[in-house]
Amino acid sequence: MSSESLAAATFLLTDAEKFSPDQEHLTQALLAFIRTHLPRRDHAVFVITGDAGTGKSAALAQAFTQLQTMARNRADGLLAGTRNTLLVNHQEMLKIYQEVAGASTVLHKKDFQKPTPFINAAARTGIMNDVTFVDEGHLLLTQPDRYNRFNQDNQLAEIIRRSWVTVLVFDPHQVLKLKSYWDWPRLHQVIDQRPHTVFDLDTQFRVAGDAAVHDWINAFTAGQIKPLPAPSDYDLRIFADGTPLYQLIEQRDATAGLARVLATADFPFTVFGPEQWYVTAGTLRLPWDKFSMTATPWAQRPETLHEVGSIYTIQGFDLNYAGVILGPSVGYDPVAHRVTMDIAQYQDQEAFKNRDDLPDLAAAKAQIMRNAINVLCKRGRHGLYLYAVDPILRRALLSAVHEKE
Repeated sequence: MSSESLAAATFLLTDAEKFSPDQEHLTQALLAFIRTHLPRRDHAVFVITGDAGTGKSAALAQAFTQLQTMARNRADGLLAGTRNTLLVNHQEMLKIYQEVAGASTVLHKKDFQKPTPFINAAARTGIMNDVTFVDEGHLLLTQPDRYNRFNQDNQLAEIIRRSWVTVLVFDPHQVLKLKSYWDWPRLHQVIDQRPHTVFDLDTQFRVAGDAAVHDWINAFTAGQIKPLPAPSDYDLRIFADGTPLYQLIEQRDATAGLARVLATADFPFTVFGPEQWYVTAGTLRLPWDKFSMTATPWAQRPETLHEVGSIYTIQGFDLNYAGVILGPSVGYDPVAHRVTMDIAQYQDQEAFKNRDDLPDLAAAKAQIMRNAINVLCKRGRHGLYLYAVDPILRRALLSAVHEKE
């Protein structure tokens, strides 16, 4: 696969794209931070934060490539020969990193790992890492997880303990499971005892629409429906039925490529097994995505045009157009004028497992559901199409279209 086609559906940049000034500044600040703290052996932490689509992963990947170039070409006395690793807890993103490494003369596939194997190997051997990058750090576990063979209390704390410098991408609005529940206070409980800095990326890199589009999506995921903006460079539409939404996605895929249907986790499914589970949206009925052992991520496989993607197959990836089905758990209170979350109807029970230490469990669950909507609605570079299963929410969204007119 060419670098252009690989980058098109991912957080990577195509050859024609360039870093924003924010990203350039970030790379310089990050490498300066590493040079300052690596000789001190003080377990320093550099946090990269920002909204979905601001280019956090792209900047992280570029900085890691620069670091490994200096480590392996011995062009920098301090960084030459350093032991560095990039960790990511997202299987689909790990596939991309390893595919990039396979085509690189500087990067090796072993440079990219999942957190638990890294932590367990470091605990077993006692070998310290010089610099450890962590993409999607908000997916790190904050409690033991026997299924994932993690027996300690907090993956980030363990990574920092095993690394002289840790570089972390963090966005609490993309937390999708209670077992990896993060917010800013929880992050500071871990990093405040170490030298640290926080760098915020605030330039939108993915969604092509103007600020009104970003504001509308952010307001919606927070519970408010504003009049629909009408940007000239972004196609934002509400649908009264799922079939025309899907038909438009098919058209967009034929002309622009990388158009897919996505949905909230409100329809029955299992990750493994022969059963085929379906998503229904009015007259539309399409199968859920299936777990794939192939090296190609879901968003890049052409047959997935006829499936519905989940947060687990699309998080961290770019589409040109995203059709998002809001399932029965997403409703609307016409008296309070608020988008509501019905926890009982959310089918991703794995997201709600094993957590009894949060002061307001119901609020944490509702926030996870809102985070999932945030992830889905910010996948499309050039367009977002919405359909709501709940009739009251659907009418409210369609009314927002009329309000703009």
